[in-house]
Amino acid sequence: MVSFGSLVIFTFGAFVKPLNERFGWSRGQISLAFTFAALMVAISSPALGRAIDRLGVRRVLLPCVAVYGAAFTSLSVLSSLPALYAAYIVMGIVGNGTAHLAWARVISASFNERRGMALATMMAGVGAGAIGIPPLATWLIGAFGWSAACLILGAAIFLFGFLPPLLFLPELRGAGAGAHAAGSFRSVQGSRVFRLLIGSFFLFSLSINGVLAHVIPMLQDRGLSASAAAFAASTLGVLTLMGRLLTGALLDRFHGAYVAAVFFAIAALGVAALTQASTIPAAYMAAGLIGLGMGAEADVMPYLVSRYFPLEAFSEIYGYSFTAYAFAAAYGPLLMGWSFDRFHSYGAAALALAGAMMAAAITIGFLPAYREIEIAGYSRTAQQNT
Repeated sequence: MVSFGSLVIFTFGAFVKPLNERFGWSRGQISLAFTFAALMVAISSPALGRAIDRLGVRRVLLPCVAVYGAAFTSLSVLSSLPALYAAYIVMGIVGNGTAHLAWARVISASFNERRGMALATMMAGVGAGAIGIPPLATWLIGAFGWSAACLILGAAIFLFGFLPPLLFLPELRGAGAGAHAAGSFRSVQGSRVFRLLIGSFFLFSLSINGVLAHVIPMLQDRGLSASAAAFAASTLGVLTLMGRLLTGALLDRFHGAYVAAVFFAIAALGVAALTQASTIPAAYMAAGLIGLGMGAEADVMPYLVSRYFPLEAFSEIYGYSFTAYAFAAAYGPLLMGWSFDRFHSYGAAALALAGAMMAAAITIGFLPAYREIEIAGYSRTAQQNT
């Protein structure tokens, strides 16, 4: 809940207006800090993953959390725009080492038969943070001011993000595989399965993030009030958390690629329905479908990587998958914005994104059974991946 994926992403909006009022920076100038952080996450994820595979989780997770906590706490003494950018760049560089990459490696190495539910439960922390952290940050800013809020939230990073793994997380057996991990990644990066995974994650991220960035104005253009559109967006968040847990349970019972394909298709139908939603019930239904599909992607990315590829290279492979996801997340909103500026409507772009999401569902559905994987002489089954 206090990792980069929750605290930084979902509190950013709460600090925009206070910083604008205190320093006079435009909202565009302030928002550029978030862009820098997102780009750093995309660029640094493969390197962080490689470090986790070679050095072990603790040796990467703990320094990343410490640097991340210090950078966030430094916002409390902010005095210039370059300092704001520097703090978010640093948080972006180490961000994935505090969140998905590190903890998904821990879960994948610790669970086999219930791995889907274990990953879903871990990822639910991000979902819970998305629901609870923004109102907490808003309350802290109102009660104590933005500077004190940064100090309190920074302390929470150390208290809940650093101390528990420091005290209780053992080093995983088999971590730090060194050259073997690097060799494992080189053997899989050109495989058909790797290309299918990267392609489906890219298409899904392009679609879901493009729609999410514009869902409220999109619904307002369809005739809904601002409050109704905002409540539809919050409904999406709640269904995302539910979809995450449901996906985890299904991944333990059915082939992961088919589970992913079904949920991606559900999200595609939701995006298509959103383009036609002109009533509150229709908007909530469309948002709910999108939320279910969005909840699935956080589970299936690490789950499928852990089932198809050797754990020795899990974090690096997952890092490249996350890089594709992050770059697509940057392009989707731009596509929707360009469509509105050019055609004064989101309709055409949203339908195109719904088609891209359905293509992601079809692509991921073509993945073979785990036991059929043969990569550069490395064969494995789901049961061998413990």
